[in-house]
Amino acid sequence: MTDRNKNFTSTLALTCICLFGLASCKDDRADTAPSKDVSQKAVATESSAVTAEMAKAFLVNAEKEITEASEYLGRASWLASNFINYDSQYLETKASKEFTLLSVRLAKEAAKYDALTLDAETRRKLDKLKLEIVLPAPEDPEQAGKLAEIGSKMQAMYGKGKYCNDDKCYDLQDMGKIFTNSHDAALLKELWAGWRTVSPPMRELYQQQVDIANAGAQALGYDNLSVLWRAKYDMAPDAFAADMDRQWERVKPLYEALHCHVRAKLNEHYGDDIVPKTGKIPAHLLGNMWAQTWSNTYDLVKPEDAKASYDLTQLIEKSGMSEIDMIKTGEAFFSSLGFAPLPETFWERSLFVKPADRDVVCHASAWDIDNVDDLRIKMCINKNAEDFQTIHHELGHNYYQRAYNQQSILFRGSANDGFHEAVGDTISLSITPSYLVEIGLLDKEPPEDEDLPSLLKLALDKIAFLPFGLLVDKWRWQVFSGELAPEDYNKGWWELREKYQGIVAPVDRSEADFDPGAKYHIPGNTPYSRYFLAFIQQFQFHKALCDAAGYEGSLPRCSIYANQKAGEKLIAMLEMGSSKPWPDAMEAITGQRELDASAIVDYFAPLKTWLDEQNKDRQCGW
Repeated sequence: MTDRNKNFTSTLALTCICLFGLASCKDDRADTAPSKDVSQKAVATESSAVTAEMAKAFLVNAEKEITEASEYLGRASWLASNFINYDSQYLETKASKEFTLLSVRLAKEAAKYDALTLDAETRRKLDKLKLEIVLPAPEDPEQAGKLAEIGSKMQAMYGKGKYCNDDKCYDLQDMGKIFTNSHDAALLKELWAGWRTVSPPMRELYQQQVDIANAGAQALGYDNLSVLWRAKYDMAPDAFAADMDRQWERVKPLYEALHCHVRAKLNEHYGDDIVPKTGKIPAHLLGNMWAQTWSNTYDLVKPEDAKASYDLTQLIEKSGMSEIDMIKTGEAFFSSLGFAPLPETFWERSLFVKPADRDVVCHASAWDIDNVDDLRIKMCINKNAEDFQTIHHELGHNYYQRAYNQQSILFRGSANDGFHEAVGDTISLSITPSYLVEIGLLDKEPPEDEDLPSLLKLALDKIAFLPFGLLVDKWRWQVFSGELAPEDYNKGWWELREKYQGIVAPVDRSEADFDPGAKYHIPGNTPYSRYFLAFIQQFQFHKALCDAAGYEGSLPRCSIYANQKAGEKLIAMLEMGSSKPWPDAMEAITGQRELDASAIVDYFAPLKTWLDEQNKDRQCGW
C-alpha cells in the first residue's frame, strides 16, 4: 500500500507510473521532435487513409521510442526522490515534460486508428498508448512543462514537509512513530493538525494541474480525466465504478461491525468528551495519520481474554535483524516459490535506511528503472512488523516487474493496477505462524484458539482500509469531472470521509485547508483505486494459491512458503503482464473471471461472528 500509507506503497506504492502501465517507476527521456525512423513515415496523418499495416508500423516505432525514453525519466525521478534539491527537481521536471509530450503525441497518433478493425494484440497496444497516461497534457510544450513543474513541486513539498512546535520539529516519519505508539489524545491532535499545514500551499497548484490534465484528456477524446482513469479496466468507465460500489456493499457490514466495536473501546479508554458512544470516530485516534489503517489501536480494542504467544515486532528486535536482513528474508520467500534471486544491482542501488544528511521521499516504493532488470526498493525501514510486511509487499512489485519483462514494452505492467498491489499483499498473507517457524523467528506455532486476536488485528488493517481505498479516487473523480468545484475541495473530501469511514476531523476544517494534499497519492498523482481492488483481489489470490498448494486447513493459517505448485501458478500469471484483459489473468490464478469480495468475507467470518456478539447491546452506525 505500496502508501496506502507507507505500505500501500505500499504500503501501500509504486512511486512511479509509466505510460505503459504500472511498470513501477516514472520512465523517460524522449526527444519530443518526431522520430526520423523509417517506420514513422508510415504513420497516418489526420487527413490520410489509415490501414492495419500503418498501425503496426506505428507501434514498432512507438515501442522503440518508449523503450529509449523510459530509462532517463526513471533515473531522473530516482534522483529527485532521493536527493531533494533544486537541481534534481529541475532534471525530473525536464524529463517529465519530455516524456509527457512523447506520451501525448503517441496517444494522439494511436487514436487515429480507432475506427480500424485490427487483431486483438494490435488493438490492445493502441489502447494502452491512450489509456495509460496518468496526467495527459495538451500537445503544447509550455503546458506540458507547467504540468511537470507542478507535479515535481508538489512532491517536493510533501517530501520536505515538517511540523514544528516550540519544542522540536517533526517530519512525517517522526510523527508516524508517535501515531504508532502513543495514545496521548492531545499530542495526536496537535500532530494531526500540524501535518496538514504542509498541504494548503498545494491547493492552487493542484487546481492548475487538474485544468491542464483535463484539457489533455479531452484532446485524447475523453470527456475529462475521470473518464480516462476509469476506462483502463477492460470495462466501461461507469461499469467499473459500479463494480467498485458493488464490492464495497458486500464488505460494508463487516466494516460497520468493526467500526462499532472500535468506537466503543476507544470511548471506554478516552471518555465521552473525546470519543462519543455513538456517531463518528475522531480521525486522530485511530493509530494512523490518515485513519486508513487502525492496527495501532489493537491494544485498546483487543478481546479481554486475548492470548498472544508472540509479537512480530518483538521477534524481529530479539533476532537482531538488520534492515538488510529483513530484505533478504523477503527475497528468500520468493526464492522458495521458484523465483530467481534479485540482481546484484538491487542491493547496490536501493535505499533501505533514511540518510542522515539529506531529505528523501521515505514513502515506500518499488522501482524498475530500465523495465528489464534494474529493480530497486526505496524506503526508510523501521525494524518492526509493519515494515517486515511492507518489504514482502514491495518485493512483490519487483518480482512482478521482472516476470513480465519479456513482454512488449506496452505490456510490461500488471493485468490491472490492482493486481500489482495485490501480489505483494498475497505474499504477506502467508506471513503466518508456520512461516515464522520455518524461518526461525518463532519456536512453535501457537494454538488455533489464538487466531481470533490475530484476525482482529488483520481486520484493523485490511477491513478498516477499504472505505478509504474507495473514497480517495471517488474524490478525484468528482474533482476531475467538475462535480466538485475548487471552492469545495476540502468540504467534498470530508463529506466522503464521514460517509464511508464514519470518522470526523478532530479540529475545524475549512477551504483554507487542503487535506487531500496531506496524503502522498494526491500530490504524487498516484491513482488509488488499485489499492481497493488489491485488498479484494489478494484474498481471491490467497485462497486460489492455497488450493493449488493442497492446503486444507483454516485460510488464515495457510502459508504458501516453499510450495512450488503455488509458485508455478503465480509465476504463470505474472508473466502475462498486461498482454490480456485482466479477467484472463484473474481466471489463470483463481478460475474466476470477476472481482469477488466473497473470499475476504469468508476469511474474516469468525471475526464477524465475534464482533456481532460484542456489539449486540451497542448502537452501531453513524
